[in-house]
Amino acid sequence: MGMGSKQNEFSEDYLILKPKEASLVDVFLFILPLGSRRIRSLIDCPDAKEESYSSFKARCTIFVSILVQKFLLALAAPLLTLRAFLSVIQPLFFNYMIGKGEFYTRSDSGPEVRCRDWQIEDPDDKGFKYYGALTMMASQLAYEDYTASPSVVHSVVNGCWQMTLLGCFNFWNDFQNKATTGAFMFQNTAKDPNVTVVAFRGTSVFEASDWMVDFNISWYKIEGIGRIHSGFMQALGLQKATGWPKELPGAEHEFAYYTLRQRLRDIVKSNDKAKFIMTGHSLGGALATLFVTLLALHQDSTILQRLQAVYTFGQPRVGDKDFAEFMVNTVTRYGFKYYRYVYSFDLVPRVPFDSIIFKYKHFGGCLYFDCFYNGKFRREQPNTNYFSLIWVIPKYLSAHWELISSLIIIPVFKGREYFEGFVTTLERVVGLFFPGLSAHICPNYVNVTRWGKIKVLPDRNETLKLVRYIEADT
Repeated sequence: MGMGSKQNEFSEDYLILKPKEASLVDVFLFILPLGSRRIRSLIDCPDAKEESYSSFKARCTIFVSILVQKFLLALAAPLLTLRAFLSVIQPLFFNYMIGKGEFYTRSDSGPEVRCRDWQIEDPDDKGFKYYGALTMMASQLAYEDYTASPSVVHSVVNGCWQMTLLGCFNFWNDFQNKATTGAFMFQNTAKDPNVTVVAFRGTSVFEASDWMVDFNISWYKIEGIGRIHSGFMQALGLQKATGWPKELPGAEHEFAYYTLRQRLRDIVKSNDKAKFIMTGHSLGGALATLFVTLLALHQDSTILQRLQAVYTFGQPRVGDKDFAEFMVNTVTRYGFKYYRYVYSFDLVPRVPFDSIIFKYKHFGGCLYFDCFYNGKFRREQPNTNYFSLIWVIPKYLSAHWELISSLIIIPVFKGREYFEGFVTTLERVVGLFFPGLSAHICPNYVNVTRWGKIKVLPDRNETLKLVRYIEADT
């Protein structure tokens, strides 16, 4: 086996890229005619599989993935500096533009939150639109700092929403040797006390390591399921050498999957009418989906039978076609709803790439919204892999419209309270050059759940067709 593969022994087949270990010389020589000789400098895989990554197409895909990740590594320190700078500038700019304070201010008694910024639309509804709005707002809230006590999450859930916060967590990642995975859970005591929502934190704009996970094409093959993205599994609690044991007694750290699963089991014991909803934006959406995958792997029907829905927003692809088929069968067997929201030209739902070699797949169709918030149930989002010449001009036009809309159209016609602030405006300016990045930000998905127009499919047969749909080969 290749170097460094002991921690991967739980899987008979895997591909692990090494962006930190590979030098730039190795990366660029790799795509030359004899570049396959350097393959062990860039990847780790079983010896028997090495030849399958020596073709030019495979090397090009690996080259692009590692090069992007090395670029993001170089940006790590500047991004953290920028985040610190913007945390000072944001309240000053916001105060100047609309004569109000921050989204929240902190006093000795804790954060004072502006509840209108976290308002849930369709308050009299308990169906698809209501939970779409609630789960997206929860997915955005998951990005807030959990460490302060009381936290912003506590103030919003218990104060603004009049619900009950059940816990905030920062879970351990065994492969990064630090806590990287954020999540919180709450009970919808305001509308339906039987419903518990679990929201996973997604890709942080200023965390280069989060973006690296999205662009990494590394995977492990899990017996009976298929190939699954390695970074998502590691974030959820994958164990070195042992993979996914059904139980994890006496663990030194708290891991997302095992801790949250036990919390849900405890809820079922105390309430036989309990229902669960999983949600997340970006990386958080991938974790919400993968959490359900692992429940199915371990045949944990106690929780799966009470799973009401999974709502994801800007979710990247999680696994290959076999994984997609496994998830289609799981959704069909247990009868829960799976709603995957995709906004306009958001880059993240289009990665990791559905390439000829690696074939990452979405499943179950999607709820696609354009930049005017017109929604439609589709089998897959247009511009499937993002990099298509046909869509270049529409992408840039959309990014310009989004900036104009956020600065003028929405504040004028919806109200000044919807002005987005300095950081989001800066992200939209960046989107003029890289439109797929600005299309990914949370405010776009909040807006489509607030003002998006979409007709829920009335025909059950059409719904089943979408549930069973898996992206075609491109």
